[in-house]
Amino acid sequence: MRLVQFEFKERMSVGVELVDGGDLVDLHSVDSSIPTDMKNFLESFEDSKAKAQRILESGKGVISRAEVKLKAPIYNPEKVLCGGMNYVDHCREQNAPIPKEPVFFSKFANAIIGTGDPIILNSEVKELDYEVELAFIIGKKGKNIKEEDAMNHVAGYTVAHDVSERYWQLQKNAGQWFLGKTFDTFCPLGPALVTKDSVSDVNKLGIRCCVNGQVRQDSNTENLIFKIPTIIAFVSRLCTLKCGDVILTGTPPGVGVFRKPPIFLKDGDVVQCEIDEIGCIKNQIQTE
Repeated sequence: MRLVQFEFKERMSVGVELVDGGDLVDLHSVDSSIPTDMKNFLESFEDSKAKAQRILESGKGVISRAEVKLKAPIYNPEKVLCGGMNYVDHCREQNAPIPKEPVFFSKFANAIIGTGDPIILNSEVKELDYEVELAFIIGKKGKNIKEEDAMNHVAGYTVAHDVSERYWQLQKNAGQWFLGKTFDTFCPLGPALVTKDSVSDVNKLGIRCCVNGQVRQDSNTENLIFKIPTIIAFVSRLCTLKCGDVILTGTPPGVGVFRKPPIFLKDGDVVQCEIDEIGCIKNQIQTE
């Protein structure tokens, strides 16, 4: 099931995308008990998903894709956690050792935008970079989760763009990554939350990033160092994972900062991030 958040006739709703890029089913218009935002939908995930399936089978509530504005699949998570250094060849391109345990930083929800929204260049941006990533969204609260139980806490997957301001990430703020990662608009997500049962094998998905139509990153999620169960078990030792939390799993090689010479994004560039079976998000860089 491809769950989406969208704006239709000046109201927000949760829906189901019939096919990637296709028309939507407006769930709340058929059943008013279904929440109109994804975070609340996930709080009663199994019940809401079952209701959504019945609506799909009824054929009711279909609206044209052209009539809606697609939003990020979730916009108000408690946490946005980001894995770093999680592809071997991404470590190698920066001459960094392969980590022995997951590496994490965070973003704030202010960074979240949807496909089609602009990524804003403000006056502090000097070295803007792209990073396509697989993200997963928590659907069941948990603490100290065991690896063998971890996937029971995952609602589904989405495409993430970990936009990075390298000057602030690597040269400012005493070497802490956080500020360079969480400028406004620096976390495009979408186009949908694709439920686990709709993905053949999350560990064998092609993942790509194109800038102005040129492929910059091209890899596969089978190359992740730490898989999703390991990530969940590690993070949940430290903090309680809650419904709606977004976790990015790291980027493959090919980012701009480690190219020779480095290549950074500029005003007008169009960045397209894509993962097989999940979808594609496209955002243009715009000066504030």
